[in-house]
Amino acid sequence: MTNGTTPRRAYIGSFTSDGGRGITTAAVDPATGALMPLHNTDDTVADPSFLALAPQGGVLYCVSETDQGGAAAFTLGPAADPALLGDRVAVEGAAPTHLTVAAGHLYTANYGSGSVTRLPLRADGGLEARPLTHQHHGQGPVTDRQEGPHAHAVVPDPTGRWLLCTDLGTDSVWSYDLRDGAAGLHPHQEVRLRAGTGPRHLAFAAAPTAGPDGHREPDGVGRVYIINELDPTLTTCRWHPATGELEPLGETAVLPAGARTDGTYPSALVLSADGRRAWVANRGDDSIAVLDLTAPELPKLLTTVPCGGHWPRDLALDPTGRRLYAANERSGDVTWFDVDPDTGTPHRAGALAAPAASCVVFD
Repeated sequence: MTNGTTPRRAYIGSFTSDGGRGITTAAVDPATGALMPLHNTDDTVADPSFLALAPQGGVLYCVSETDQGGAAAFTLGPAADPALLGDRVAVEGAAPTHLTVAAGHLYTANYGSGSVTRLPLRADGGLEARPLTHQHHGQGPVTDRQEGPHAHAVVPDPTGRWLLCTDLGTDSVWSYDLRDGAAGLHPHQEVRLRAGTGPRHLAFAAAPTAGPDGHREPDGVGRVYIINELDPTLTTCRWHPATGELEPLGETAVLPAGARTDGTYPSALVLSADGRRAWVANRGDDSIAVLDLTAPELPKLLTTVPCGGHWPRDLALDPTGRRLYAANERSGDVTWFDVDPDTGTPHRAGALAAPAASCVVFD
């Protein structure tokens, strides 16, 4: 955590197999949002492509997106560089792409094997080498990408009772019951989305959505937004936390009408804290889409802007919500933008060289 005298830090994941420097620690200028590199972990952990902070701070987790997939933990001190906390732990799944902390465990989505893994956490935040894995099954119509399951992201719901996992290979979202974490990894429901969409990432709305007509979801019911990789769309769902049920409502294009959709693969999704705006990274088109979440019924695409590089793999808002950061994997940089508080439009403000950048998180 930061205080009045400690500058905020950003942590940038990368693919070491493609020239990345491991996890880069950077200081964040509070006035401009500029990033100043401080330290790299280099080959300490191979391919730390996605990162997550412990909810209480002080520990940074990463996947090791390799065929023999793993995860690792790093301690974070106010002045010291990240230090490996115990050994890298195998997840018994291939190519983990995403991870999260929920219900006292670390969960990974294993893209290569199409599975979800749960790892217990030690009292100091380190990982215990006791993986429990649940295997997905199925396939989709895009034969070169959906020959089998490809779990891509794991996200806990705001109540902490459920874990949702997008599976790109099966066009579905799995929900897991976290109420009795000691008993196992319990799949609750699999919801199929439109065939061939390839759901990649999802986000829960921070607050009930209200459109200009005043429509709001009933009390106790929320919204989930899912970005699809194989078809450049955003799927809106109604979320029932009391029962753990996901109800698809419809789709919104994340490219302007008439734009070419082939060769564009959306990758990341972030929502504003007030629930009014969403931003989507479009690889191939190399753009950031801005969506209005207060539009009646379904979100509305407002505009797209250049991402500042090539192949934006991740997006992140800084904790103030005033700046947006894009990790551009193939151009090897992280670009930051000032966000217009009224329209949500990002305006490019600077960039930091970061070879094979894949993820950005803030302490």
